[in-house]
Amino acid sequence: MSARARSPVVRDVLATGGRRDAEFTEYLTARLSSLRRIAYLLCRDWDSADDLVQRAITKLYVRWGRAAAVEHTDSYARAIVVREFLTERRSGWARRVSLDVPVPDRPARAADHDAVLDVRSALAALPPGQRATLVARFYCDLNVDQAARVLGCSPGTVKSQTARGLESLRRALEPADIAPREASHG
Repeated sequence: MSARARSPVVRDVLATGGRRDAEFTEYLTARLSSLRRIAYLLCRDWDSADDLVQRAITKLYVRWGRAAAVEHTDSYARAIVVREFLTERRSGWARRVSLDVPVPDRPARAADHDAVLDVRSALAALPPGQRATLVARFYCDLNVDQAARVLGCSPGTVKSQTARGLESLRRALEPADIAPREASHG
């Protein structure tokens, strides 16, 4: 071993890095499935969700010192996932490449499996901004201000995107046999 590797400074750096990696690994082990579910709701397929999570994990690792120091590390991690999704959707690649992947047919915990698939399909049909807003607000349970910070926009934009997204979901989920009521004039 070289004299440099034996120096107290190098040993401290290596020990800190090992502790940092252990903390990051412990955090990620506990939260990975949650981050994957959020990514799936945004991407609509598991392969893209895994790619998104991988990019987010890489950014989280680079910023782990800052992320571990904040009060809500989970919010910090979710924000990275959502921002990575939005960044990808804004890129030219996302507009040129479209993969039509069916919604996976997996057993659901919900009592009404068909309703879950209907909601997922309706959510998948929304524009990326509305989808990201609804996932942040209702799946991640963020309030308007928190969602605005995560999405990098104003609270007013979150409110309008939420309203538009919910209205689109309502229209998409409305039963086909229900026609709008017409005023009867007798």
